[in-house]
Amino acid sequence: MTDVQILVEAQPQRNGGDLVVETLAALGAKTAFGIPGQHALGLFDALGRSPLHFVSSRVENNSAFAADGYSRATGEVGVLFLSTGPGALTALAGLQEAYATCVPMIVVASQIPLEGLGARRKGMLHQLDDQKASAANVTKSQRLIQHASGIPSAIQDAWTEAVSSPQGPVWIEVPQNVLLDPIFVPAVEDALADPFDNPPRVELVREAVKWLSAAERPAIVAGGGVRRGNAHQQLLSIAEKLNAPVVCTPGGNGAFPWNHELSLQSWVEDKHVTEVLEDADVLVVIGSSLGEVSSNYFTMEPRGRIIQIDAEPRVLESNRPALGIRADAGQALSALDAALTEPHGDKAQWHGTTPQAVVAETLAKVQARLDGQDLALERKFMADIREAVPADMQTFWDMTISAYWGWSCWDARDGEFHSAQGAGGLGYGFPAAIGGALGLQSQGKPARVLAVAGDGSSMYSISELATAKQHNAPVTWLIVDDGGYGILREYMIDTFGKATHTELARPDFVKLAEAFGVPARRVAPEDVGDALKAGFAADGPNVVVVDVLLKMFGPTHLDI
Repeated sequence: MTDVQILVEAQPQRNGGDLVVETLAALGAKTAFGIPGQHALGLFDALGRSPLHFVSSRVENNSAFAADGYSRATGEVGVLFLSTGPGALTALAGLQEAYATCVPMIVVASQIPLEGLGARRKGMLHQLDDQKASAANVTKSQRLIQHASGIPSAIQDAWTEAVSSPQGPVWIEVPQNVLLDPIFVPAVEDALADPFDNPPRVELVREAVKWLSAAERPAIVAGGGVRRGNAHQQLLSIAEKLNAPVVCTPGGNGAFPWNHELSLQSWVEDKHVTEVLEDADVLVVIGSSLGEVSSNYFTMEPRGRIIQIDAEPRVLESNRPALGIRADAGQALSALDAALTEPHGDKAQWHGTTPQAVVAETLAKVQARLDGQDLALERKFMADIREAVPADMQTFWDMTISAYWGWSCWDARDGEFHSAQGAGGLGYGFPAAIGGALGLQSQGKPARVLAVAGDGSSMYSISELATAKQHNAPVTWLIVDDGGYGILREYMIDTFGKATHTELARPDFVKLAEAFGVPARRVAPEDVGDALKAGFAADGPNVVVVDVLLKMFGPTHLDI
C-alpha cells in the first residue's frame, strides 16, 4: 500500500452533509439550531468535522424561535436543522413568526431517501406526500436537492434570497441518501451571497418629495422595515427636515429616539395618536402594512394622502390607497433623505400649532387617559422592569399582557425590543432569548438578555430550561404568573361577562427551574426590579417568577 493510499484511508469519508456545513461556514454561519433525526444523521456526522457550533433544543418549534432570536440579536442569518416529517412540521409555527417578521434564516430539512419521493407511498418512516409544500406558507421559497454536487450552489442561492429584502426564511430539503453517500466533490472553500439591490424607482421618489414639500402636516409611521433596513439615521434626518411627528409600531419600536421632541413613541393603540395620524395631510408609512395593531384595529381613517414604502409588494396598499413605493426601507429612506434638499420644516404647522407642541399635547392626553384608569400596579410594574434593565440590553417578549404593555410603553433605549407580534404565537420569548444570548456571545458582545413570558406561554417552552442550562445561556427569564391565559380571560370577560377555559393548572416554576439546575426565585410585584438586577449580575440562566394579575389599559378602538 502506498503512502497516498494510507493517507486517503486514514481520512474520514466526506459525505453530502459535509457540503452543507462547509457551505454554511463559508457563507459566514457560526451557529446552527435544531434537533438530530434519523434521516439527518449524515448532516450531524458532518457537524462533528465542522467549525459550526450546534445548539440542540428540546422541541423543533423552539429551535425555530431560537434561530429567529439569534438573527434578530446579531443581524446575522439564523440557521435551522430539521429532521423529516414530524420534526419539520413541528417547526412551522416558529417559522411563521420569522416569515411574518422578515427574519433571514436558512432552514435545512432532511428528507426520506430519493426513491421514496414522488407519488409513491412506500411506507417509509416520517414520509409525507410533499414535505416542502407544508412549508410554503411560512417560507420565502422551498428547494429540494437531489444530487450532492448541487448542495453548495443551492445553499448559496438560498442565502442570497434570505438576506434580500424582504428578508425571510428559505427552506432547503436534502434526502437521507444525499446526506449520507460518500462524495468526491472537493471541500467548499468560499461562497458569496450578496443581497439583491432593492432601490426605489426614481419617479416615485420624485413624486413623494413633491407631496412632502407641499405638506403642512406630515407625519410618519415607522414599522419593522425601518429596523430591518438599518434606516434609523435616515428616518431621524427626514423627520427633522420635515418637522414631522413619528410613531413607531411594535415592530418598529426603537427605530426613532423615544424622547425626541417629534416622537409619539409607540402608542399606536391610542385614539389621541390615531387622531394625529388621521389629521396628517401626508402620512408616510415605512415598513408597515397599517395592519390590525398599527391602525388601532382598523379604526384609523386618514384624511390626507399616504406614501407607503415596503420591500414586500403585497403589503403596498393592502389596507389603504397610497403612493406605493416597493423598496428596501434603508435604500428608500436614503433616497428620500438625499432628495429632500430644500428646508421644509418651517412649513409644518398643525392648525396654528407647532408639531412639537402637538406631540407634547398628544402624549399628555395619553397619560391623562391612563391616569383615569386603575392602572397604578401595571404602570409601576413596567417602569420597575425598565429601570432594572440596562440601557443596551436586548429583550424578548412572549405574547403576554406585559408584552402588550411593552408594545406601547417600552423605551428600547440603546437595546433592541423583540416580540412575537408578527404571527402572534405563544412560546417565543424564552427560546428566542436563548438564541439571541448565544449569538451575542459568539460575537464577543455583552450577552445577557431578558425574556418575558406569562405562565401560559412559558409552558410552551419550559423544556428549553434544559437547553439554557446545557449551554449556560446568559438569559434571565421573567415569568409573570397570573394563573391562566390572562389576555384571553380579559377578552372573554369583556365580551361575554365571564371567562371559559382560560384558567390553568401550572407547576411550581421555581422548583421546576431548580430541577433543571437553573436558579430561580419568586418575588412580589414590588420587588421585581431588585430580583431582575440580581439575575442580570449572575452567571448563566436564571428565572424570576412574579405572582401578579395585570390588566390591559382600556381599548380605544371600541365605542364604549
